[in-house]
Amino acid sequence: MDHSHLIESETADELRITRVATELRAESITLRVRWFGLCIGYILVNIDGLLNQSETRSQPALNAILTLGAVYAVIDTWWSAKGKVFLSEFRLAVSAMEALFIGLLCFFDDGVPSPFRFYYFLSLLDCGIRHSRSLTFSTFGMHALSYCVLGLTATEKMTHESFVTLTLTVLFLGWGSWAIIALTGLLKSAGKRLETLNVELRDHQTTLESRIDERTHALQESQARMIQQEKQAAFGLLAAGIAHEVGNPLASISSIVQMLNRHSQDDYTAGRLHMVDAQLRRIQKILRELVSFSRPASQDVTAVDVHEVILDALNIAKYYKRWKGKKVETLFSPGMPVVHTVYDLLVQLVLNLILNALDATEEGATISVTTDVLADDEQIGITIADEGHGIPLEVQRQIFNAYFTTKSAGTGLGLFVCRQLAETELGGTIELVRSDSSGTIFRIRLPLS
Repeated sequence: MDHSHLIESETADELRITRVATELRAESITLRVRWFGLCIGYILVNIDGLLNQSETRSQPALNAILTLGAVYAVIDTWWSAKGKVFLSEFRLAVSAMEALFIGLLCFFDDGVPSPFRFYYFLSLLDCGIRHSRSLTFSTFGMHALSYCVLGLTATEKMTHESFVTLTLTVLFLGWGSWAIIALTGLLKSAGKRLETLNVELRDHQTTLESRIDERTHALQESQARMIQQEKQAAFGLLAAGIAHEVGNPLASISSIVQMLNRHSQDDYTAGRLHMVDAQLRRIQKILRELVSFSRPASQDVTAVDVHEVILDALNIAKYYKRWKGKKVETLFSPGMPVVHTVYDLLVQLVLNLILNALDATEEGATISVTTDVLADDEQIGITIADEGHGIPLEVQRQIFNAYFTTKSAGTGLGLFVCRQLAETELGGTIELVRSDSSGTIFRIRLPLS
C-alpha cells in the first residue's frame, strides 16, 4: 500500500470514528428526551391519584405501558453505556413501536385530547436529530396514522372539539416534521462541513509537519557538509604547517647526510648513512602525500583512470593506524575504460570506504577492492568488501544519515559524506550490497560520461 492509499485509509477511519461519536452523542440526547418523557408521564398518570387519594380506572394500564417504556429505556441506556446504539439496524421498527406506544397511552388516557399526544412531537424531534430525512417523514406518517386510528377507535369520545384537536395535531405534526428536518438538516450539513474541514486541517498539519521534517533534515545535512568542509580545510592548514615545520629540519638533515657521504667512510658508516638517507626520503614522501591529499580538492572534470584512483587511496590508507596486520587485495578488471569525473573527490570517496573497512576488521582479515564494467556498458562499478563484524540489520537503513554512527567514537559523517560525494558531486550512486556477520560489501556506481 503506497502513501496516498494509506492517507485515504486513515481519513476514512477518522470519518467513521467521527460518525460513530456523533451517533453516540445523538443517542445521549435521545435518552435524556426519553427519560424526561417517562418521568412526566408517570407524574401525569399518578398526580390525580396522589391529590385525590383515589385511583382512576385507566391508571394501572397507563402505569403498565409506561413501565414497559421504562424497561426499553433501561436497555437502551445500557447499550449506550457500552458505546453501542440499541436496535440501530431496525430504526423503522423502533419508530413503529413508538407510534404504538404513544397511541396506547392516549387511548387509555383521554383519547384524542390526551396530553400524551405531545409525545409524538418528542419522537419526531428524536428521529430528526438521529436519522435521515426519509426516515423522519416515515415516522411522521406512522405517528399520523396512529393518531388517526386513535380518533376512529375513540368514537364514543369524539366531539367537534376532539375532531379539531385531531386535525390540528396532525397538521402541526406535519409542520413540525418539516421544521425539524430543515433544522436538523442544516445542523447536519454544518457538522459534516466541520468534519471535512477538520480532516483537511489534519491533512494540512501532517503535510506541514512532513515538510518541516524534510527542511530540517536538509538543513542538518547542509550543516554536516559545512562541518566536514571546515574540518577538511583545517586539516589542510594543519598538514601544510606540519610539512613546513618538519620539512625544513629534514632538508637540513638530508644536506648534512649528503655532505658526509662525500667523504670517504668505512663500509659500516656508509651503510648506516645510506639507511638514514633512505628513511629521510621516505619521511619527505609521506609529507608530500599528506599535503597533496589535504589540499583543497580540484573540481575539474577530467578523464580519470579508476585503478589509479584506487591505488592513490590505498597509498594514503597504508599510513592509517589500523592498516597493520591486514591484507588488501585489488581485483582490477582488464580494459577498464576511463571515466570523466572529478579525480580528487573520487579519491576521497574510495578512501573513506577503505578506512571504514579497516575500522571494521581485525588483524588477519582481508579487504578486497574490485572493479568491473556493468552490463549496460554505461557504468563502472567499484566494490569494497571486508571481513568485518557487519552492520546490524535494524540500522542499515540509517547508515547514510548525517550524524548516525555505529562506532563508539565516530562522528556519523563518513558514509553521509560518501553518499553526498557519489550522488551529488560525481553523479553516481553508492549502495550497501550486503552486511552480516561474515562482512560488509559497498558498491560505487559511476557513469562513464
